Formats: sequence, structure tokens, C-alpha cells
Amino acid sequence: MAARRKEESQVTPEPSEPKESAFLWERLNRPAPAPRSTLTPQRIAAAAVAIADTEGLDAVTMRRLATDLGVAPMAAYRYVSGKDELLELMVDHVYGELTLPSETKCWREVMRELALRTRTVLLGHPWVTRTAVFTLTPNQLAVPERALAALDGLDLDADTMMAVVRTVDSYVQGAVGFEIGRTELLREQGWSSGNEARTGLAPRMTWLMGTGRYPTFARYLGEASRKDDLEWQFETGLDSVLDGIAARLGD
Repeated sequence: MAARRKEESQVTPEPSEPKESAFLWERLNRPAPAPRSTLTPQRIAAAAVAIADTEGLDAVTMRRLATDLGVAPMAAYRYVSGKDELLELMVDHVYGELTLPSETKCWREVMRELALRTRTVLLGHPWVTRTAVFTLTPNQLAVPERALAALDGLDLDADTMMAVVRTVDSYVQGAVGFEIGRTELLREQGWSSGNEARTGLAPRMTWLMGTGRYPTFARYLGEASRKDDLEWQFETGLDSVLDGIAARLGD
């Protein structure tokens, strides 16, 4: 959040209407006002997400959004007070793409499916990892709700249930963050594949391995055959986490 506010401080402040005390989702839950245009929160979110997906989060401004929507610059302020609330709409829109597992599945199936589907959503919208940790939206909150509901009834106290959910989510966020960082590095360096990246990094890696201080890592470099199979890596790590949780729960 601090990083985002620093980024926003580097641009010219945009006009906004006075805030009322009710927060975004409370306001949007009220009966819809008489329509004055075709503009809706859903259209606003979809347009903003499209900008972020193609040009990055920094390209999303209220002025740019109005241009893409073909509306007056102040039109979106009927629904959001500024960029912070716009980001909430965007995150909620993205998490709306995530289909929740059915209620008939066991806790492990639910946790696994949620993790895989969250990975897919975040890789499709990598900018979300910069914003979603401290947002709180209906579609986003539905994910831990489904995970907690799957654990409910296992004779766990509430703190333990949340610790389990956060453990799996922390793995997902960390693993996906690595994938996104890897992709950004490849793009920045002009490398089109993992092989090109390894070739580019070969001089320093050769020196480091030559010191003899990393024999097990050297073995990995020489023997590993799935260095670029990120999906396999993700699922193997995920299953390891779930195996540990199952062992602890005696399941």
C-alpha cells in the first residue's frame, strides 16, 4: 500500500467529489439510482482492468478511464471517489473470474482447487499482486470464506482454521510472485525462454558454482529436467503443503 501511494504521489492529483462516510461496497449495495447513462460499476471495472492488463497498473488513471469509456471526466466519480476505490472495483472484478469449488468436495479438494484457480487468475492479471493484499472486496472475501467453510466441522478452532487458510494462501502468493517476477525479468532482459535466461546468467552462475560452496545446487543444475515447468513446480509444492496440513490434522 505504501508503494502504491508513493506511485500515486508522483502524478498530478485528479479532481474528486467530496467523500461520504459510507465505504464503496456499502454504497454500491444500496438501491441503484435512476440511470442517467449506461455507465455502471461493472463497466468501469472492466475498462480499468483492460488498461492494467495491457499497459500496467500505472496507466490506470481516472482521466484515461473516462477517455476509454467515452464519458465525461467526472462521470466515474458517481461511483468511486478516486483511484483507491477504483482499484477495489478492479480487484473485485478480477476475483469474480474465480469459480468457487462445489460444496460437496472435501477440504483438501477445495483448498487445492482454490489455489490452482487463484494462480490462474493472478497470472492473467499480474498487477493484482501489487494491490490485493490490503483490499477487501466481496468477490475476494468469497475465497477465504469457501476455504474456511471447507475446514469447518473438522473440530478445529477458528484460529487454527485461519492459520491453515493463510498458510496455503501464502504459498500461492509466494509461488505466483516468483513466476511473475521471472516473467518480468525475461521481458526486461529480452530473453524469450528459460534457456536464454540461463545462457545470459551463465558467467556468474559458473563462477559461483566454481567456488565449490554450493554442491547440492550444482547437482540441481546438472540433473533437473523441469526447470521451466512452472505448473508442475507449483502443483508439487502445493501438494507438499497440503500433505503437511493433512498430517497435522490426522486426515
